[in-house]
Amino acid sequence: MKKNICILGIRGIPAAHGGFETFAESLAVFLRDRGWAVTVYCQEFGSGPVFEDTWEGIRRVNVPVKGEGPASTIVFDWKATDLAAREPGGVILTLGYNTAVFCARLRLAGLPNVINMDGIEWKRAKWGTVAKTWFWLNDWAGCWLGNHLVADHPEIKRHLETRVRGDKVTVIAYGADAIDAADEAPVRELGLTPGRFVTVIARAEPENSLLEIVSAFSRKRRDCTLVVLGKYDRGHAYQRRVLEAASDEVKFVGAIYDKAVVAALRYHSMLYVHGHQVGGTNPSLVEALGAGNAVLAHDNRFNRWVAGDGAAYFGGVDECASAFDTLLNNKAGLTCMQDASRERHRAAFTWDKILGDYEALLAGYLQAAASEKNTV
Repeated sequence: MKKNICILGIRGIPAAHGGFETFAESLAVFLRDRGWAVTVYCQEFGSGPVFEDTWEGIRRVNVPVKGEGPASTIVFDWKATDLAAREPGGVILTLGYNTAVFCARLRLAGLPNVINMDGIEWKRAKWGTVAKTWFWLNDWAGCWLGNHLVADHPEIKRHLETRVRGDKVTVIAYGADAIDAADEAPVRELGLTPGRFVTVIARAEPENSLLEIVSAFSRKRRDCTLVVLGKYDRGHAYQRRVLEAASDEVKFVGAIYDKAVVAALRYHSMLYVHGHQVGGTNPSLVEALGAGNAVLAHDNRFNRWVAGDGAAYFGGVDECASAFDTLLNNKAGLTCMQDASRERHRAAFTWDKILGDYEALLAGYLQAAASEKNTV
């Protein structure tokens, strides 16, 4: 049985944009090493013909599309799906359901398609009515059109079970590398002292609690620094409020994509604050566990399953400020939390476990497709 897989739903590899790209890169390399022929569809900005190249032994199909907004992403997803439907056999892995209606093309081609259904995107506060309606419709479309669904969190599985039978859904979380050492130089170049700063890594959106976190930290002197990663623009109303709420102990360092720098910031951080209020297994939180960060997270069912009992939790500004008061001067408590994070990562979120679970699922559908073809 020839092991072919096409990966759809991301901008491309190597990873440069977020959690799904990082996961796709890790999975592609893992499957390559285990004898799979891997194809990843990559979005190119501009015009011109589709072209192919290879990266680390992985076939990339590069699809040029004009523009950089949501409309161009939809066009890319359609073109990539149509191209994948023309491939001679194999299994498809679609990451995300934002354009799941296009998966009808894969159904017509008779290709098995496993869809990672990501979070409940249509519930996010940042979207307007039109976008929410689009995501809601595609949530249903993915459930109907996918041969099998992957939920990255038990709560996402419960949501999907309101649409499909439970045996059509498998829970597989995200993974992260363990960070057992990191150079101090990138941290010091940012003007930070190793072990004397707190990190926040999130998009600057209300549902990620940035205003609450920055306001709580800034209520009084902390004798350490809150380091906020991400793009902030004073022309954006919410982001301006976050910037204006910050004391002089808060440092906005911009969006950082250099993996070595991010690893150093995580490893040398005394505490990681995770304000995400919705979603499944958020990659940033899993990466914090892998780095052995003590975790202070927004109190919701998604974060509690990921971080476990070893983390601390907050509900609003007052609870967040109280948590900072309690944790930042409790070195022994932070050490216990760090140990708990590493244990939680080892138990549930190593790449070997996550990627192995994906291979087993994909191989099963590939085998079933091959058996059906031979029977016919």
